[in-house]
Amino acid sequence: SETYGDVLQIQIGTKPVLVLSGLETLRQALIRQGDDFLGRPDLFTFSLIGDGQSMTFSSDSGEVWRARRRLAQNALKTFAISPSPTSLINEKGEFDPYRYVVVSVANIICGMCFGKRYNHEDEELLSVVNLTDEFGAIAASGNPADFIPILKYLPSSAMKAFREINRKFLSFINKFVNEHYKTFDQNHVRDITDSLIQHSQEKKVDENSNIHLPNEKIVNIVNDLFGAGFDTITTALSWSLMYLVAHELDQVIGRERRPRLLDRAQLPYTEAFISEMFRHSSFMPFTIPHCTTKDTTLNGFFIPKGICVLINQWQVNHDPKLWKDPFTFCPERFFLFLTTMLQQMHFFKHDGEKDMSSHYGLTMKHKRCQ
Repeated sequence: SETYGDVLQIQIGTKPVLVLSGLETLRQALIRQGDDFLGRPDLFTFSLIGDGQSMTFSSDSGEVWRARRRLAQNALKTFAISPSPTSLINEKGEFDPYRYVVVSVANIICGMCFGKRYNHEDEELLSVVNLTDEFGAIAASGNPADFIPILKYLPSSAMKAFREINRKFLSFINKFVNEHYKTFDQNHVRDITDSLIQHSQEKKVDENSNIHLPNEKIVNIVNDLFGAGFDTITTALSWSLMYLVAHELDQVIGRERRPRLLDRAQLPYTEAFISEMFRHSSFMPFTIPHCTTKDTTLNGFFIPKGICVLINQWQVNHDPKLWKDPFTFCPERFFLFLTTMLQQMHFFKHDGEKDMSSHYGLTMKHKRCQ
């Protein structure tokens, strides 16, 4: 961005791609002109996720899509916190934390979505974890057919495997949704899936619209919630363990009990650490691609409808104009000393877009800090 500016158009294959950088440019595009940049591009890979019905990767951004997104957000709020304990806290000795993090996150999301908890050695749970690992590995390698469409007609072992992974995952989700339909009790809503079924049967999304939510849409919404929360939270926790937070938890809480959300006000350094972890690691340097929903202008440039847009959040998180020594890991820069004076600047975390709650609010939230 220092060389070519905050609004840069490049060509990837046959598709023009817009790369946006700079805090003010991203704020203008994603907040002030959020509706103009709300869409998703029509990429071949996106059509393979959730049998082409994923809300997260859908190129549709109309009123029906917005209403269903609000429904998913409302269902999530009701079941966003799981009080379940983990035996690992009481165990002594050394262990490799990564596998525990991955399995624990999957287990928590299963509890939120399906009201079911697994033993960490359960084969069904581990198969889901393996599927998400395989999904991430293939997705991270990219798919040339997204930008050279003719390639989608050629044989591809990677895309064949990607289709099979999505088929297995949808089958897993579909099994639970069908079980929930059979055991659904209007007076006893157990989890997110029950909440979606309840709204579906009422055919009521909000006060101003009545939009039918068919069975396959419930499956796709749950699929989105599971996938969105799993990868982001797992990666964030893994980076946190790599950076190694200081001893504030021991000093404030001690080792007699586990931390609670109520402790947050007494843990300013821990919160600053989490914020700095997101900034410094920028483990997703670009968000999921956006696209423009109509012809628009940005920073004096004309931008046509339907162009693919990449949000360069790594640049914002490492911009020396915004951060002193941006490549140094320094939680103190986020330290909440004088809260009223420290609300002037944003930093961008995963998919920092207008009213998206970072994929239905599943990712960690933190205050805006200097």
